[in-house]
Amino acid sequence: MQNKTIREAFVEASSFLSERGVAEAPHVAELLLRHLLGLDRAAYLLRWHEAFPPEREAQWRQIVARKAAGEPAQYIIGEQEFYGLPFEVTPAVLIPRPETELLVEAVVREGRRLWPDGADASAAAPSVADIGTGSGAIAVTLAVQCPTWRVCASDISAAALEVAQRNAARNGAAARIAWANGDLLAPFAGERLDIVVSNPPYIPAGDIAGLQPEVRDYEPRTALDGGTDGLDPYRRMLAQLPLLAGAPRVMGFELGMGQAREVAAMMEAAGHWDTVYIVPDLAGIERHVIAVRT
Repeated sequence: MQNKTIREAFVEASSFLSERGVAEAPHVAELLLRHLLGLDRAAYLLRWHEAFPPEREAQWRQIVARKAAGEPAQYIIGEQEFYGLPFEVTPAVLIPRPETELLVEAVVREGRRLWPDGADASAAAPSVADIGTGSGAIAVTLAVQCPTWRVCASDISAAALEVAQRNAARNGAAARIAWANGDLLAPFAGERLDIVVSNPPYIPAGDIAGLQPEVRDYEPRTALDGGTDGLDPYRRMLAQLPLLAGAPRVMGFELGMGQAREVAAMMEAAGHWDTVYIVPDLAGIERHVIAVRT
């Protein structure tokens, strides 16, 4: 009996995943199949009609079954791209989302405006902290995009920090990032931070049970649970600002749907910044709040 082709393996998996309610099943099936075979998209399409390797059949069935059961494809593959960079992801960290790239863009824009390249040599580069770094996506991207910045990153999870450190090394930024294990701003007590950025847990605790199974059952709860109304981490970080040597000149947060205006009001009431503004994501959701002191 002739072995099935790579194309036939794709069609079978795509149909099976679609029947199990997996969103964008064809895209997911291709992603998983390319991962199994170690092929980029061009090579995958060139080998479309070649025989599927029979020695990989059992592994392929296992991978497809994991996806059908709800496991995120990124955890199966062990990787997610962010800002054009590859990041390892494991169940110890939240999977980086595309909307967070807009937070990075806003922080880079404000930082370069306040600390422009080629400025007076006496002007120090900013000290930047990514609070609750998870996979390290924000910290590593900032270190890559702005190599003169002094970047540090914290997380309450030691396992997450291990993933983040591997991602820093993978993207050539290990020597430019300092790491701290601790709760929010507490590890930086007494330090001067010019820029603070954070994508903290913001899901109201009572809403977690209703999340998509891929998120609820697989991503770390500590990276999701923001307390009763989802805003506990923001309140606590703002309350912790007196621990620092001074309030940062730039502070940027990512938030959940419907939370931005309340957090913006908190930041305005804190009185540390001249401007507080909201950045919508590509779907028009008010997703980020940026506070700046000029």
